[in-house]
Amino acid sequence: MNQRKYATDLLHEFGMTNAKPATTPMNYTIPLSKSSGTVLTDLTPYRRLVGRLLYLTNTRPDISFAVNKLSQYLDCATIDHFKAALHILRYIKRAPASGIKFSTASSDLSLTGYSDSDWGTCPDTRRSVSGFCFFLGSSLVSWKSRKQTTVARSSAEAEYRAMALATCEGRWLSYILRDFHTPLSKPITLYCDNQSAMHIAANPVFHERTKHIEIDCHTVRDRVQDGSLKLLPILSGEQIADVLTKSLAPGPFASFYRKLELVDICTPSLREAVG
Repeated sequence: MNQRKYATDLLHEFGMTNAKPATTPMNYTIPLSKSSGTVLTDLTPYRRLVGRLLYLTNTRPDISFAVNKLSQYLDCATIDHFKAALHILRYIKRAPASGIKFSTASSDLSLTGYSDSDWGTCPDTRRSVSGFCFFLGSSLVSWKSRKQTTVARSSAEAEYRAMALATCEGRWLSYILRDFHTPLSKPITLYCDNQSAMHIAANPVFHERTKHIEIDCHTVRDRVQDGSLKLLPILSGEQIADVLTKSLAPGPFASFYRKLELVDICTPSLREAVG
């Protein structure tokens, strides 16, 4: 499933058909904030571009973090923000026909999720970013990149908030499958790369340090206790949700891109013709 025509029309609209392709959707060496660059005199082109990119994330989870980041500056966009948005178009130019592959070769209907957060990285609010993705069998069916609503006072707290968000999404997906008369036969597996957050989920005693996140704690622990959710550790280098919480260097980004099961249906010759 892809939006090739929509992507190519977007490149034409903003004059990026002959632009040099980029290997990642966002430059990981240049942090963005509200004060980055000179404020645009007319915000309309920036807002239109970000709005168009938001629709493209329906089939392009690889640009979700970058678009989510830029959508936070709609009321104070600067030249640097607009350049970052054009950088996403340069990345799309690299593979405009990229999209999600749904595999029918396997009958496995197990639900597997990855949950991650990037602690306090917003330079304006110091809020963390939550990210998760879920696979039904080997097919990617759900993903999200979202800035947390409150400031987390530790990395474990940020990870736990992301874990609670992913847990709610996993439960919602299980309800949908049940409505389709294909209930899950195994618990939802959720991978997390933060040991402290996993220890909190396994510890039935809530103390002073976890009181302020007790609702999130119960959200996850209740699902673990009733057997519908299984938490498993994973190495940070294998945490697929990492691509939804931060901008990455080309090497790690390419690795996670493949793990998301994204494919480009265009042959090299067709891609040149599209460009």
